[in-house]
Amino acid sequence: MALCGVAFLPAAAAPDALRIGLPIGAASPSPRPRRLTGPLHPRRRQATCSLGRIASFAASTGAEEVAAAEAADEEEVGPVVKFKMSHFIVSDHVSVGLQGRSDEVIYEATVRDPNSPLYNSRVVLRQLTSVQAKRRGRRALEVLKRLARRKLMYHSYAMQVYGYVSPSNTGDDVPFTLVHGYHGSYSLRHWLQLSDWFPTLEATLALDEECLRRVGDDSTGGPAVTRQLRLTRILMRDLLIGVNYLHSHGLAHTELRLENVHISPVDKHVKIGILGNAVDFYNSNPNDSMVDRNSNRRKMMIAFDMRCVGFIMAKLILRELMDASTFLKFKSFLTKGNDPSCLRGFLLPILFRDSPSGNAGLQIMDRNWGAGWNLLSRLLALKPSERISCLDALRHPFLCGPKWRTGPSMDLIRWGLGSTTVRMAEDYIYVGHQRNRIAYFIELMELLNPSPRTKGWFNFLPGRWRLLYSTGRHIGLTLRQTTPSVLIRDVHLTFTKASDSDHRTFSLVSDISFKVIPTPEWPHDKSGPPGSLRVESCVKICPGRRLYPKEEDGEASSTLFQNSSAHNLSRRKWKGMGNIKELPSSVPTVKLLVDDIDVSMRLDSSSLSVDTAEKVLREVRTQIPFEMFDVSKFVCGTYVDSRMMVLRGVSGSALLFTRSCPTNDAI
Repeated sequence: MALCGVAFLPAAAAPDALRIGLPIGAASPSPRPRRLTGPLHPRRRQATCSLGRIASFAASTGAEEVAAAEAADEEEVGPVVKFKMSHFIVSDHVSVGLQGRSDEVIYEATVRDPNSPLYNSRVVLRQLTSVQAKRRGRRALEVLKRLARRKLMYHSYAMQVYGYVSPSNTGDDVPFTLVHGYHGSYSLRHWLQLSDWFPTLEATLALDEECLRRVGDDSTGGPAVTRQLRLTRILMRDLLIGVNYLHSHGLAHTELRLENVHISPVDKHVKIGILGNAVDFYNSNPNDSMVDRNSNRRKMMIAFDMRCVGFIMAKLILRELMDASTFLKFKSFLTKGNDPSCLRGFLLPILFRDSPSGNAGLQIMDRNWGAGWNLLSRLLALKPSERISCLDALRHPFLCGPKWRTGPSMDLIRWGLGSTTVRMAEDYIYVGHQRNRIAYFIELMELLNPSPRTKGWFNFLPGRWRLLYSTGRHIGLTLRQTTPSVLIRDVHLTFTKASDSDHRTFSLVSDISFKVIPTPEWPHDKSGPPGSLRVESCVKICPGRRLYPKEEDGEASSTLFQNSSAHNLSRRKWKGMGNIKELPSSVPTVKLLVDDIDVSMRLDSSSLSVDTAEKVLREVRTQIPFEMFDVSKFVCGTYVDSRMMVLRGVSGSALLFTRSCPTNDAI
């Protein structure tokens, strides 16, 4: 006769649960005791067994089995491995690139457990002492369980966390030791701090054709700038792929810094640091009322990570930003609300100060029509909603090699036209074909004006603009002998919203700074008292249109057509710019209605006579475009965006302005 026992578990172990003991010698249907939970029927509570001792024995045995099963469940942590200190041989030195925080102690070790898949592998033991550090370590293990499902992506782009060391003692003062992979002795910050970081890192990675195909390139070698651009593309693409891997799993890194980025010489991939501060996009229990809040939370976290990626890109290409004081000015420029599209003008004095003969980082950013500056400005956009995403950044032309054809957007085409025009104007070599090309690019910019309506001008116009180029006359000191000689320094145009109720009215100030050189040997001695010419007025903005005369509109229109820039546009291959099929008859502009003007001049010298001052004023008016002296000669505005503006005068000449950035001393 088979023996059986029926008993109730103690309330502390499993309240209202029934334990059924199987017949002795019978096979168990599962390796663990079967538990039936839930409220019991009152009549079943009265069940008894004639063999009370056997029932009590079965009950005690079942309780022990349940406790053992629960302990086994606690040790089943998926990809997280529980180590012992006896499994490691601790090294007597630590690589400089593994430096941690003040509440972390770092060790390098080798796994000596022959039963471990990491046998003879080099690992890092990160001992976390404070409460916050322990929280970061446990959070890294939680993130590991979520990301390890896609092992290929995790092992390629994230620092591999293996598990933790089981402490020998228990208590709050016992440190928590995290075990993670060793990916080289240097972090990206330590690489960039080396004086010869580029050739050393290039030799360490030993880039082959397979690595170059990852960025759309099929060539090796070449000039140093080309090779550095190629390496930058490899590192930035790996970094963006890793960050996008986190974002696709609902996580934000929140600590993307150079110290947390390593480059593995084994698989030649960038490894994102330990994810101890990774944050979930969504709450644990989202509901309908939290959808909008979670969506905003997700956008803000992604935008924060992309801003950190922008800082890494800036330091990777422009090594001058590795200096703490220079980077502080760089961040202050952004935190004060300055548009990131003006970063080039702000950084030019810094870049030329350290490399007067040519800066490699500046050449990289200026390539491909200034695509690097465009990507950096979109990563660091002031509004989080305007920052570029990881996927869009991976499709950006700056990060795509010559083998990958990318269709640039209209914004990128405008950016390229403006950047090329600025670079040509900075050369100060105005021969005939260069002047024609600059005028042609300005015409294309006017056709592709992103803000043709007055509303766009109201948003972009306020501020200080620096005159960069004029398609009109160019008169300097080179071929003329004047007494006294005047050297023009900076010419600015400042628009400020008027205090009256009319939002279309702006106060306009034209400010010309110059230097009076009394000696005739001005090419060798440019010292002299400074001076300034200031023209003040008010201007009202109203809608207008600019007409393009056509050759078939009559004899008078034909003559105007031959002398106009539309004639040059019709002969060139401008039709590939955007989706414009033919030259329009007119484009929308804004009219500038200028009020009375007030002119004043200041000379910081008491030795100059009135007659000399009149000659100085005459010479200043000769060298500058006459629209800057008589602002009433401005007719219309044809192009404006966050960094550039084009105004037309009564003579038809175009004046190209760039938004003036605050000086480094003012930041």
